[in-house]
Amino acid sequence: MEPTVPLTRPNGSGGALVARLGLLDATTIVMGSMIGSGVFIVSADIARQVQSPGLLMITWVITAVLTLIAALSYGELAAAMPRAGGQYVYLREAFGPLCGFLYGWTLFTVIQTGTIAAVAVAFAKFLGVFVPQVAENVYLLQLGPFRINTQMGVAITLLVFLTWVNTRGVAVGARVQNVFTIAKVGALLGLIALGVIAGRRPEAIEANFTDFWRGADQGWLVVKLVGVAMVGALFSSDAWNNVTFTAGETKNPQRNLPLSLALGVGAVSVLYFLCNLVYLMALPLDGIMNAPEDRVATAVMAQIMGGGAVQVMAAAVMVSTFGCMNGMILAGARVYYAMAKDGLFFRAVGRVDAKRHAPVTSLWVQCLWACLLTLTGRYSDLLDYVIFAVLLFYILTIAGLFVLRRRRPAMERPYRAIGYPALPALYIVAAGVIEALLLVYKPSYTWPGLMLVVLGVPVYWVWRRREARYSG
Repeated sequence: MEPTVPLTRPNGSGGALVARLGLLDATTIVMGSMIGSGVFIVSADIARQVQSPGLLMITWVITAVLTLIAALSYGELAAAMPRAGGQYVYLREAFGPLCGFLYGWTLFTVIQTGTIAAVAVAFAKFLGVFVPQVAENVYLLQLGPFRINTQMGVAITLLVFLTWVNTRGVAVGARVQNVFTIAKVGALLGLIALGVIAGRRPEAIEANFTDFWRGADQGWLVVKLVGVAMVGALFSSDAWNNVTFTAGETKNPQRNLPLSLALGVGAVSVLYFLCNLVYLMALPLDGIMNAPEDRVATAVMAQIMGGGAVQVMAAAVMVSTFGCMNGMILAGARVYYAMAKDGLFFRAVGRVDAKRHAPVTSLWVQCLWACLLTLTGRYSDLLDYVIFAVLLFYILTIAGLFVLRRRRPAMERPYRAIGYPALPALYIVAAGVIEALLLVYKPSYTWPGLMLVVLGVPVYWVWRRREARYSG
């Protein structure tokens, strides 16, 4: 039986969020936010980069290990500081308000909203399999160079609908999350089972497993290839930290947050590993590399079901992206709410609806910006540009674990990170190597993301002066 917790938990400087999320809810937020469309697609690009079945699998294994280490490290911070905003709060407490703001700034401008926009459009693209009128070249509105196609229209409609659902309260959003996460996990398990039972091809098994570690003896070249190729796997495994944003609404957070992080990340990592193993049993590496439109899972299902595979996988991706978007909408708004409570975002965003106990204004502001990003059509490029920033903030947050252990040894820590200090230090070193590789070998993707973070510095000082004038 869970210990009794206060229903209303203030976020340091006021507010009234209600603790209604249990362990199942928190775990489905972790899993549902992680599983989008990436696992069905990105293995094609990873395979093209590493050119080896063994290196394809090791890319996913290293990603899983690093993500699990990070999740276990975040568990300590989440249990010690169970407040709305999660990672924003940890960075603020470890390194000061500027660092916290830079994270929240990047999250709002691109990371969270850009991902939400991209996932919404992915949903619309796969809906086009069933409704041909939903297409990139079918327009709802054309005003000179400004155009809104039906994919954008569907994406925006879905964004508005899911935002409205989440304004009804965290319990309503959590129920939607539970249903769609269970459905998408079922879809992945179905893909794995069908692949093992009916999708295996002797020619693929011979081609991939006879020389499984081809190219793995090239020393530094392998490190470079795997490090750069991990971008796709890391993005497919990202957003697990979203559950920390909802800490102010989680029952018994000292237990449920660390446990949900471990269970959710662990389960998704196993599913991703098994999916890629199925790909290698069903398709030779060339077939994975050259899957039409990179849809590896669809190519596997096509061998089993023939022409019906496209519709089956389209339905699976729609379920997956719907749940992913709901989880990110639910969680992201809590960060901007926490920033507003600290005077670092519009004051109205820090208000909680008295009846629904939801940060309604924060949800609608997030929705508006995500819709605008959808209309630009540049969200995918933006996401490519911020992978460096995403990883940088993970490194800083885990470094914050060391800082807070030293500065606040008396802080209550109901859960302590497993393997501390070795495992968190290993994550920082490994992620630092990946950052260095991205800076050297993918500068066009890294420097824009870094500049976006730096741009937040003057915004922070402008906001602080504005808040000082307002308060005075």
